[in-house]
Amino acid sequence: MAPADNDPLEAEGVLNPAAVRGRDGELYLFPRLVARGNYSRIGIARVRFNDEGDPVGVERLGIALEPSEPYEKRPDGGGVEDPRMTWFEPAQRYVMTYTAWSPDGPRIAVAISKDLFTWERLGLVRFGDGPIDFNGVDNKDAVVFPRLVPDLYGVPSLALIHRPLFPGTMPQEVWAEAREELPEGAGPADTGPAAAAAEQSERERHRRLRHESIWLSYCQNPLEPAHLCRFENHHRLLSPRASWERIKVGVGTPPILTRHGWLVVYHGVGGRLDRTKVHYSAGALVLDAEHPEQIRYRSPHPILAPGVEEHQGIVPDVVFPTGADQRIDLGQPDRIDVYFGMADDRIGVGVLHVPEALPEMAEPPEERRDAPNRAA
Repeated sequence: MAPADNDPLEAEGVLNPAAVRGRDGELYLFPRLVARGNYSRIGIARVRFNDEGDPVGVERLGIALEPSEPYEKRPDGGGVEDPRMTWFEPAQRYVMTYTAWSPDGPRIAVAISKDLFTWERLGLVRFGDGPIDFNGVDNKDAVVFPRLVPDLYGVPSLALIHRPLFPGTMPQEVWAEAREELPEGAGPADTGPAAAAAEQSERERHRRLRHESIWLSYCQNPLEPAHLCRFENHHRLLSPRASWERIKVGVGTPPILTRHGWLVVYHGVGGRLDRTKVHYSAGALVLDAEHPEQIRYRSPHPILAPGVEEHQGIVPDVVFPTGADQRIDLGQPDRIDVYFGMADDRIGVGVLHVPEALPEMAEPPEERRDAPNRAA
């Protein structure tokens, strides 16, 4: 999908779509439509397939969400951006999470629908009190699970994956720091080459945890719309580790249950820390089916990286996955079609095949070695 010629609503790109099957079995995309001045709406389009079942184009159906609420507008503009969408089975509703450009900055907002064409806004996500304040910081890239899962205390809940931007974790702040001090008591007690190597490893680990990370939060009463925007019991799920994601990570597609657990395609930002050249790539993350705070697998290398077609665009060298379609309609549950933004300008699609067995990881996920990072 590319911007329509002479359409002012798409003058600065169509990108980062939600993807979901309707009750009619059709696949619908909800792309971000960007007008002049970076003013975004959320559109709706029906995907067209060829005789082999491969997606080949779209039929535009109009606007799903227009900025209208105070939390979606700013004095200099505003917008609704980068939706993700899930059929939440217990409530028999579609749940849309999206970025609302409020006067305070980007925040996560929620809307629900029975039919994909009529949406009820529920407002901004609010987070429970605790030692970590999520309410006062920018937040983006949110997805929910399609069914209830146990929270950190075993209570069946709706889980939200999101990416808060805490002070000190934003790229420009990280880039400004040539060296970070270890937290008190974190360094080794002895000296020598082995101790120096251990200190450097710990310093690097601490540095990565300062970067933008992916978090899990839980809603214990999601069947009541009035409670669907309140989340508690927070847990840091994933922080940058590999070179291709060294700057930051963020969630991409909503979780899909596979033979190995919950599959999430996420994005990582790598490149030069002086910001002269960065690139967005995508990796695979598999979470335990019963306890999604436990990571079973994460990609050591990108599964999708910018190519020739992404070298040019509004923001070059970006692939940004936001939608996934499990091809049960073809009798192929191990085939996942992944829809992604191309250079913040167009929409592409790629095919992911779930393997028979998960590859061996070189080392256990870092977050499983740490003590749980939680807030009540």
